[in-house]
Amino acid sequence: MDIFNPFVIALIAAALYMAWNIGANDLANAMGTSVGSGALSLKQVILIAAVFEFCGAVFFGERVASTIANNIVPIEHIKVIDSHLVVVGMLAAILAAGFWVTLTTFYNLPVSTTHSIVGAVLGFGLVAAYHGIIPYNEIHWYVLFKIVASWLVSPLLGALIAYLLFMIVSYFILQRTDNIFAIEKKFIVFQTMTACFMAFAHGSNDVANAIGPLYAGLNVLGMNGVHIPTWIMVVGGFGMVLGLATWGYKVIQTIGNKITELTPTRGFCAEFATASVVVLHSYSSLPISTTHTLVGSVIGVGLAGGLAAVDLSVIGKIAVSWIITVPVAALTSALIFTGFMGIGI
Repeated sequence: MDIFNPFVIALIAAALYMAWNIGANDLANAMGTSVGSGALSLKQVILIAAVFEFCGAVFFGERVASTIANNIVPIEHIKVIDSHLVVVGMLAAILAAGFWVTLTTFYNLPVSTTHSIVGAVLGFGLVAAYHGIIPYNEIHWYVLFKIVASWLVSPLLGALIAYLLFMIVSYFILQRTDNIFAIEKKFIVFQTMTACFMAFAHGSNDVANAIGPLYAGLNVLGMNGVHIPTWIMVVGGFGMVLGLATWGYKVIQTIGNKITELTPTRGFCAEFATASVVVLHSYSSLPISTTHTLVGSVIGVGLAGGLAAVDLSVIGKIAVSWIITVPVAALTSALIFTGFMGIGI
């Protein structure tokens, strides 16, 4: 692989851009509860993320990255027909997903970067099928079905676990003390621990959204080997931490302050539930939405205080952004890919 190949440089730059977006939106979602509850400052969250996000990405991120790289569109089949199409298609997918996440972050909306990249890769595959490069039935629809199913299950599971966990904490601890403030203060330690768990879980799953297409493209350009190199994981981890540090505060405000009131006990329950669900799916090689899971968990602890404790208008805006993400990312990817091919890239 020629590191000075313009396509190699373009793929790496696009992956860094996507990773930066993930940090600004998705990683901000993951760490927003810690800031919203007052357990940690933004600087402390960035330091935690820098360590544990890297660990999750480098040591546990390959499973999901391989799914994004190989198991949505039949990359090997397209590679045999025209390897250049894979490179251009992956570049288009990364850019399409990145543009959409940048837009939603600007409007403080916690969108799913997983939905974005899966939709974008699918958009490339649909254009390839439309032009007869592959038949439509060679797109891995069953894998896509499992991914979409996990998107529906994960927020419900997160909400259920967070709700039950907070009810347990409330019954056995909060309702049996005369000094709730002191209890909440003690839970800052526990929430710091769950923030570390959350960062690790996020890195293990969502790094794939940046480096999965990058690896697929670089493999076509001469990177041999079944396993994804560590340096590619580092590119993803570095970009995500940079995104959180430079622009993550916008989405942190939505997750941390606007859905429901968060305290250290509530934040602990939401983070623990989310991280557990995400790590489980990372082990299963399924790219789920940390955003969906966390919002579900925050709603879960909010519902434990009654429906009135949850701001339904904010949830409505978030839900709309979720619904349109896949078709918007797929359409944008298809247009970019078609445009690239049209001008001879």
